[in-house]
Amino acid sequence: MDISRRAPKPPQRPLATTVHESGTRRRQQPNKPPTPKASDALPLPLYLTNAVFFTLFFSVAYYLLHRWRDKIRNSTPLHLVSLPEIAAIVSLMASFIYLLGFFGIDFVQSFISRASHDAWDLDNHHHNFLIEDPRRTPPQQPQPHPEPLISTLSTEEDEEIVQSVLVGKIASHSLESQLGDCKRAASIRREALQRTTGRSVQGLPLEGFDYASILGQCCEMPIGYIQIPVGIAGPLLLDGFEYSVPMATTEGCLVASTNRGCKAIHVSGGATSTLLRDGMTRAPVVRFASAKRASELKFFVEDPVNFDALSVVFNRSSRFARLQSIHCSLAGKNLYMRFTCSTGDAMGMNMVSKGVQNVLDFLQTDFPDMDVIGISGNFCSDKKPAAVNWIEGRGKSVVCEAIIKEEVVKKVLKTNVAALVELNMLKNLAGSAVAGALGGFNAHASNIVSAIFIATGQDPAQNIESSHCITMIEALNDGKDLHISVTMPSIEVGTIGGGTQLASQSACLNLLGVKGASKESPGSNSRLLATIVAGAVLAGELSLMSAIAAGQLVKSHMKYNRSSRDVTKISS
Repeated sequence: MDISRRAPKPPQRPLATTVHESGTRRRQQPNKPPTPKASDALPLPLYLTNAVFFTLFFSVAYYLLHRWRDKIRNSTPLHLVSLPEIAAIVSLMASFIYLLGFFGIDFVQSFISRASHDAWDLDNHHHNFLIEDPRRTPPQQPQPHPEPLISTLSTEEDEEIVQSVLVGKIASHSLESQLGDCKRAASIRREALQRTTGRSVQGLPLEGFDYASILGQCCEMPIGYIQIPVGIAGPLLLDGFEYSVPMATTEGCLVASTNRGCKAIHVSGGATSTLLRDGMTRAPVVRFASAKRASELKFFVEDPVNFDALSVVFNRSSRFARLQSIHCSLAGKNLYMRFTCSTGDAMGMNMVSKGVQNVLDFLQTDFPDMDVIGISGNFCSDKKPAAVNWIEGRGKSVVCEAIIKEEVVKKVLKTNVAALVELNMLKNLAGSAVAGALGGFNAHASNIVSAIFIATGQDPAQNIESSHCITMIEALNDGKDLHISVTMPSIEVGTIGGGTQLASQSACLNLLGVKGASKESPGSNSRLLATIVAGAVLAGELSLMSAIAAGQLVKSHMKYNRSSRDVTKISS
């Protein structure tokens, strides 16, 4: 069988490669001989040829226009042309065609070429790997490596329950009631969450917590707990007693600064506090058909004759609840009634709400046309900055003061009395006024309030109104000594109920000597806790203001609030 031999392929030219700015190598087309251009066939250089045709075009155009003008003047028909005129017309057309071909077409092609290059660049940007060396894989964007999902399940039965949660046969929120084991329910819920989201919660602790202690009172659907370090500031010498103040915070320098303030107060003889008011509030909103009818209820409620009857109804809600006052405010047909009552050692929101509900049911008899819109109408006002709390107070109203000696200001606080007085006036008073502050005439009262609230199981959201504070600093004894005070009209704390019953928070309350309810004098533990909060705020204000006056704020934060350690590696 004849086998025809294929002609050998011509040798290919080597591919030239270029290195881009990104460092990648790109293959170029083979080196080819330069393509001959049309301009190479011209007898003259291109610029001379263009000059000739330009001169010819305008010269002929001028000649023809001059000839046509003469014919019009002499009444000679324009279509009668001589041989020179015919040559001029031909030259004009030839030069026009040349110039149009050279400049016009090239101008259009430049746009077409630019558009094609833009499209190529766009396609090249998205599909760069198509024109590169096929042996080279396209660059991949670095993808974050998700943490492995570590299961906390211990039995096959738990795995079946997780699958039931994932498919919706068992509601996640009902695991505690169905299993009867809060710890196990949290573990199964945690595993189902990891599989649903595809994200690990490995750093969130699960072990070492009593999940039964939060069931029905602190947190729903738990999957773990947060670790917040607790530091100690003190001893704080307040009203003749020393207190070690627990502060749960992740802000470096906060505990150290408060501790310095406690030292300055202690060596100066301590601080004194006074409880001004103690009463939790709740303000329902009701509506009538007319403003006149709403005002009738206002007069009825605020009448001292009717107050005793309303107090009896209100006080039935608890053996600690005692109605103190009812303040009403009218807005058209709507009436807001702000009830204030003592609540013993509890913070008292639930207690006062129950008493208000009793009163509303009682008033419905004499005012059947009263429409109760809400048990809370924001005239309370809870967890929001409000002037009514700043003026009237809510919870515990406390003022705390201390006299700091001159040598203490210099040696411990590293500043002087005059600088502190001036800074307080320009920062806490004038500066806050310029900012339009509401209850924020202080340096950082909320820092200390939040830290103590978290450590002792208070409601962190009530830090908003509990941090209302005005800090006053004055010079005494001819400018030698310093008088500092903080006035806080709405500290909302309790020593029973809510988060105060958890083991860690209960231990911090026990450290302060205010754990649980006082049997001898109901309400005394919560009132003492409020004064300790105010005393710690006094220490914190004193230390921070001194640091600012001495220009040490940035330096101290760089020392205590910065870390070069890689915490992620430590935790892993």
